[in-house]
Amino acid sequence: MTPLEKINSLKMPFAELKGVVFTEAQPDRVVARMLVRPDLCTLHHTIHGGAIMALADSVGAAATVINLPDDAKGTTTIESKTNFIGGAKEGTTVVATATPVHRGRRTQVWQTRLETEDGKLLAIVTQTQLVLV
Repeated sequence: MTPLEKINSLKMPFAELKGVVFTEAQPDRVVARMLVRPDLCTLHHTIHGGAIMALADSVGAAATVINLPDDAKGTTTIESKTNFIGGAKEGTTVVATATPVHRGRRTQVWQTRLETEDGKLLAIVTQTQLVLV
């Protein structure tokens, strides 16, 4: 099973609710897309910060899953930091790309860049995932 097949075989109900679609997955890079729908917006038809954070969390968690040691039982987020840079309007597709900062036995740290399809930077999220044993 490829890393992308593994991620897509997981049941991630909240990611599905948000409309997250995983498009690439390797041990050093996981990419997903999400359409900015009206129900993911705040005032003025702009994506809500919580939707940005939730997308990044889903991508970082999926990246951790494909990098878990064989004896691990799963993962959970224990810290997340978001730097908001810009906004995206309703109808825009957001692309989230997670890359590793640290992959240890007990924790993994991932940085996720969230951009529009045309490359406008929306946010950078750094999260720490606990490896559950």
